[in-house]
Amino acid sequence: MNDDDGLMSSFHSDQLHANVASVPDGLCWVSVLSCLLLACSYVGSLYVWKSDLPRDHPAVIKRRFTSVLIVSALSPVFVWSWKEFTGIQPGPSLLALMGIRLEGLIPAIILPLLLTMVLFLGPLIQLAMDCPWGFINGMKVVVDPCFWTLCLGDMRWLRNQVVAPFTEELVFRACMLPMLVPCAGPSTAIFTCPLFFGVAHFHHVIELLRFRQGTVSGIFLSAVFQFSYTAVFGAYTAFIFIRTGHLVGPVLCHSFCNYMGFPALSTALDHPHRHTILFFYVLGVVLFFLLIFPMTDPLFYGLPTPVCTLTSTPGSICS
Repeated sequence: MNDDDGLMSSFHSDQLHANVASVPDGLCWVSVLSCLLLACSYVGSLYVWKSDLPRDHPAVIKRRFTSVLIVSALSPVFVWSWKEFTGIQPGPSLLALMGIRLEGLIPAIILPLLLTMVLFLGPLIQLAMDCPWGFINGMKVVVDPCFWTLCLGDMRWLRNQVVAPFTEELVFRACMLPMLVPCAGPSTAIFTCPLFFGVAHFHHVIELLRFRQGTVSGIFLSAVFQFSYTAVFGAYTAFIFIRTGHLVGPVLCHSFCNYMGFPALSTALDHPHRHTILFFYVLGVVLFFLLIFPMTDPLFYGLPTPVCTLTSTPGSICS
C-alpha cells in the first residue's frame, strides 16, 4: 500500500469513527432486528402461496420465484431505512455498499470462484474420473445452445443455479453485512450473518414433515446438519463479500456449490481410485487455506472495499 492509500484509509477510518459515535446506543439492536425482519420477509414470502404440491413442482417454483424476487428487489429499502434511522452516513453509495460496483469486477468474477474450485478439487477429480465424456466432448456440450436452452427451461436448475444464489446472497450478504459491520466489526459480522442464513433454511423442515419425507428424528437431524453446513458456507461467502466488496463473487460461489453439493466422502472411500481421489481431497483443502487470503486480497478489488469503510477498526479482514 502506498502513502496515498494509507492516507485515504486513515481518512475513511476517522470519518466513520465520527459517524459511528453519533449513532444511537441501540445500534446493534436496530441492526439485528433489521436483519431478522429481512430474513423473515424472505422466508415468509415462500409461503404466501397456498399449495398442496411439493417444493420441487414447477408451479410451486414459479410462484416462489415471484415472491423472492419481489423481496429481493425491496431489500435495499431495508438498508436505506437502517442508514436513515441510525444516522450513519457512509462515503460509498448504497449500491457500492451492497457490492454492486465496477471497480475490481473482473478479479471478483474469477478469483473467488477459482478459490472455491480449489476447495472442491477432490470432488472435481472424482467427477472427471467418473464422467463418460472426454474433455473435448464436454466442451462441445458446454458451448451447445441446446444444452443451455434445456437448463433454462428446467425450473429446478433455474432455482438452484440462478435465482436462489442471487437472491440469497443479495439479501443475506449484500444487505445484512452493511448493517452488521458498524455494530459488530467485520470479523464478528462474518460469523453472525450466517446465523440468519442458516435459520432461514429451517423452513425446509416444515415441508419434509408436511409430506412425511422421512422420520421425525431423521428430518430434524438433517435440518441440524443443513443448518451447520449453510452457516459455514454463509461465513465463507460473507468473508468473500467483505474482502472483495463485490456481490458477484459470492453469487458465483453459491451457484457452484449448489451444483457440486456436499462432497460425497463415502463414495470417494469406495471408489476404485480412492487413494488418488483422497489425495486430491486433502490437497484441495490445504491449498484452499493457503490461498484464501492471497486470492481475496482487497488490493485486487479496490482498497478499502466499501463495506470496510463502515468500521473504524477494520482489522486484518479488510486489509
